[in-house]
Amino acid sequence: MRSFRIGSAFGIPLKLDLTFLLVLPLFAYLIGAQVGFYVEQLNGLFGTSLDAAALTGGSVPFVVGTVAAVGLFVGVVLHELGHSLVAMRYGVDIDSITLWLFGGVARLTEMPEDWKQELYIAIAGPAVSIVLGVACYAAFLAAPGVLAVGGGGGTAGVAATFVLGYLALVNVLLAGFNLLPGFPMDGGRVLRALLARTRSYARATQIAAEVGKGFAILLGIVGLLGGLNIFLVGIAFFIYIGASSEAQQTITRAAFEGVLVRDVMTPRERVDTVDADASVAALLDRMFRERHTGYPVVRNGAVVGLVTLQDAEAVKEVERDAYRVEEVMTADLLTIAPEADAMDALTRMQQEGVGRLVVMDGEEFVGLLTRSDLMTALDIIRSSGQLDERIRRRPEVNTGASRPEESP
Repeated sequence: MRSFRIGSAFGIPLKLDLTFLLVLPLFAYLIGAQVGFYVEQLNGLFGTSLDAAALTGGSVPFVVGTVAAVGLFVGVVLHELGHSLVAMRYGVDIDSITLWLFGGVARLTEMPEDWKQELYIAIAGPAVSIVLGVACYAAFLAAPGVLAVGGGGGTAGVAATFVLGYLALVNVLLAGFNLLPGFPMDGGRVLRALLARTRSYARATQIAAEVGKGFAILLGIVGLLGGLNIFLVGIAFFIYIGASSEAQQTITRAAFEGVLVRDVMTPRERVDTVDADASVAALLDRMFRERHTGYPVVRNGAVVGLVTLQDAEAVKEVERDAYRVEEVMTADLLTIAPEADAMDALTRMQQEGVGRLVVMDGEEFVGLLTRSDLMTALDIIRSSGQLDERIRRRPEVNTGASRPEESP
């Protein structure tokens, strides 16, 4: 869903996803509605005597619930900042930190393949959460109303004390949950880092992803059997999808190791082009005959744009004879150099949401690279048996991989 920026910290944009605006009031309501239960748990766990009656009258429970929910998500932001600041220390750029339905996500432009760096980045978030939990616990013990029934400082004192105790507990639980081996959660990344000490990064990712998917299935079963806990089921689903996606990306990167754009592109002499002055009707007829959905557009031998089926379909049927290709084409070309890595080309296609890149050697058009070209090359690498060899190979120099660092 759509997200919007609310500020920045250490130069990192902070964003809110629209789903967060749904979950924050829900958390505030759930905490407020069960404030008596939470007081009982805190008293039993910490050996204190907080007065639940002081927090159950009028609108007090929901004010307390709102403050506690906001505090919880502030802790999530600090957790993600822990990951981000350590990553920045290793030269990794941070795209953003976003709060959403299942907590927070720090989007790293790449994840170092050096196992020590990934280990330190992964444990930084839980370490911050533990420090926050300890700090809140110390403040909880020092706050008014901890030991006295009726609460020194009145309702406000008891409420503040409760919020500190609640945050002490949930921050430690947040750290513990994130350290479970549910790759790509923090614990799963710790597992991958440790596995990568003696294995290739790709092989370590495969193993960690399988463990993560197994953990997700177990978590989903617990959520279903434990009273249909939709939140746990949702987390399980995203862990499973995240593990599968990251494993596939890493395997694809291993497959394309050493493969350049020029190795897999369609060279210029084999690229079908369309003249800028051709009609849209003629273009659609040609697309039907040749089963192509996109062409570079040329004028006087030079590439001036790219036209796709979607561009042609935007013209009304009765006007297609009158419109020229140059009027509907995309003139702002997405280009790539022939010496670029094939994986970088695929990543760019995914980021831009396109299916083809124009290959330019300086100002010269030398070929066209499509998603089909890359997928065909990947299938050939798999069929030739090279993929297993590349996955097992432990590179001497780690190159990094583009993916987000997540923390439910």
